[in-house]
Amino acid sequence: MPSFFIAHGAPSLALEDNAYTNDLHTLAERYGKPTAVVLFTAHWESSVTTISSRDSTYDTIYDFGGFQPELYAMKYPAQGSTAVAAEVERLLQQSDIDCRRDEERGLDHGAWVVLHHVLPDADVPVVQLSVNPHLQPEEHYVIGRALAPLKEKGVWIVGSGGTVHNLRMINWDAEQPESWAAAFDEWLLERTKSWDVDALFDYRSQAPHAQQAVPTAEHFVPYFIAMGSGDQERKPQVLHRSYGYGTLSHMVVQF
Repeated sequence: MPSFFIAHGAPSLALEDNAYTNDLHTLAERYGKPTAVVLFTAHWESSVTTISSRDSTYDTIYDFGGFQPELYAMKYPAQGSTAVAAEVERLLQQSDIDCRRDEERGLDHGAWVVLHHVLPDADVPVVQLSVNPHLQPEEHYVIGRALAPLKEKGVWIVGSGGTVHNLRMINWDAEQPESWAAAFDEWLLERTKSWDVDALFDYRSQAPHAQQAVPTAEHFVPYFIAMGSGDQERKPQVLHRSYGYGTLSHMVVQF
């Protein structure tokens, strides 16, 4: 199975019908439905990698405000999997990565907004994981690489965030990306295709407009996790690239 970085955009993406959401709908058809999804979400931050561990149905978390009323009525009733969570824990510990389990947390919008489009029937078990934005990029890459064996069991590894995610500079009427946002993504994707991890890990210094594109790291680090899970193959493919509101990337990269 492949792994993916998927930008979750604004929460309102869950209600949209456009080229991006249409491409999200085709992923399971294109690659086959996974046995489970292991998803790292930018909206769950913790100092230790935390793994949702439950077999029951998740609550849907509405961790946003000021959006359409319909969003707050949406549910994504996926179930968890303690068996998959245990395997995630084993693989992380095998690579000396600190981790712990959480039996209570629901699915935040970094998870369910994406999964609503990708697996709309909510019939695939989901294990959600936290990110620590204070780790170095190479440490996130190692987390993804540690979990790569899950792919052999039919599991999708998904990093959900945004390569360009600047809420302060959003233009709600924009139809085209800001030039600096496009330039940052061009740099990122060129070095991803050549698997230039040295440059990517040093993106703060080397990438154009890095401070504008990545004002805080939590939305960007899932990219390194997803990329790390593709370390053995090193054959990335950009499946979709567009922008919302000028400064939010809508991106799917398969690793």
